[in-house]
Amino acid sequence: MRAPRRPIHAVSMWVRRQPPKVKAFLAVVSGMAALVLLRFIVHDHDNLFVAAEAVHSIGISVLIYKLMKEKTCAGLSLKSQELTAIFLAVRLYCSFVMEYDIHTLLDLATLATTLWVIYMIRFKLKSSYMEDKDNFAIYYVVVPCAVLALCIHPSTSHNLLNRIFWAFCVYLEAVSVLPQLRVMQNTKIVEPFTAHYVFALGVARFLSCAHWVLQVLDSRGQLLVALGYGLWPSMVLISEIVQTFILADFCYYYIKSVFGGQLVLRLPSGVV
Repeated sequence: MRAPRRPIHAVSMWVRRQPPKVKAFLAVVSGMAALVLLRFIVHDHDNLFVAAEAVHSIGISVLIYKLMKEKTCAGLSLKSQELTAIFLAVRLYCSFVMEYDIHTLLDLATLATTLWVIYMIRFKLKSSYMEDKDNFAIYYVVVPCAVLALCIHPSTSHNLLNRIFWAFCVYLEAVSVLPQLRVMQNTKIVEPFTAHYVFALGVARFLSCAHWVLQVLDSRGQLLVALGYGLWPSMVLISEIVQTFILADFCYYYIKSVFGGQLVLRLPSGVV
């Protein structure tokens, strides 16, 4: 006699059988439902941004633990860390010359830990670095982001070069995780600490995106007007949404793996 399947397993199997268009529709509906829920649960939507920073910090802590205790960087993308360092360094420069605040200190701490991770991968743990799997050409994202920043940037009163730099770091942040996803796509098997780290990134970016979307809704579009005119306000919002959807597929399989009691995440073909 066959044992009854768990509800989460039955739902996940049903979703896997659906065509790509249906999966995309379900993802959009799920995202909208989550936004509606957050709008009623979280009264001060600025707390969502704080929560995003907190979750990101948890992810970095998991990464540091992996490098220090496990003594291996297998499964991690050096190129993703380098892209992260680039956009954080540019954003720090922009913060210092444009709008210095508490987020500047948070970015400084994140940049310091990211540079430490890069140092560990390049030198201390180089023997475990999967260079052959980390084969995403970063100029595929750096060059388009730079060109896009030249064309579409804030229309504020700040120096033109600073405005271009600010746009560049917004665009680069949205796609900085792509090399990490390529590594996971190449290996198909993601060990626990790397999976926890990437999932934390996905949650943090969803909360950040929710913060922006709900702020726009609450201000009835005035926030977009405050950002300037032209395409820039829309591109900021699109960048936030892109960050979230890039990791949505991985987060689905991570949750499925956790509910299924699997310590090692195995990704089917075509994921990420």
